Amino acid sequence: MSSFFALQNNQVFRHFAWWSAALSIKMLCMAPLIGRQRFRKKIFLSPEDCAFVGQNARVSLDDPDVERPRRAFLNDLENILPWFISTSVFLTTNPEPQLAFYLIRAFGICRIAHTIVYAVIPMPQPARVIAYIMGYGIIAYQSYLTLLYYA
Repeated sequence: MSSFFALQNNQVFRHFAWWSAALSIKMLCMAPLIGRQRFRKKIFLSPEDCAFVGQNARVSLDDPDVERPRRAFLNDLENILPWFISTSVFLTTNPEPQLAFYLIRAFGICRIAHTIVYAVIPMPQPARVIAYIMGYGIIAYQSYLTLLYYA
């Protein structure tokens, strides 16, 4: 039990916990963003959803305005969950605090930027790919350092 309290007081872990919660909230915000587009355009995934909404609703699986935030959410699932796991394990290596702060914060900012330029205010490339590659690189770098530490 005392190791749990030591972990709570660890500033690097507290930074990780804050960014983990922030990114979880960001992911939770994607559902209303997708839903807003579905209701605005009256486009749903199933006939029963259309019947519930009523007049002029239709089934469609490929509307670009609905698919954009949905794909951004799927990209979050493909990146934030591996980041959470890799960072949790990386923190067991007792990394240099400033490096850990920088990597955690940079990843969080990259994922928020990715959502903004992809689903909220679509911008032309390379904005989205830069945000994606930087976040992906952070996951790879942390995982590499972890492998070296435990080799």
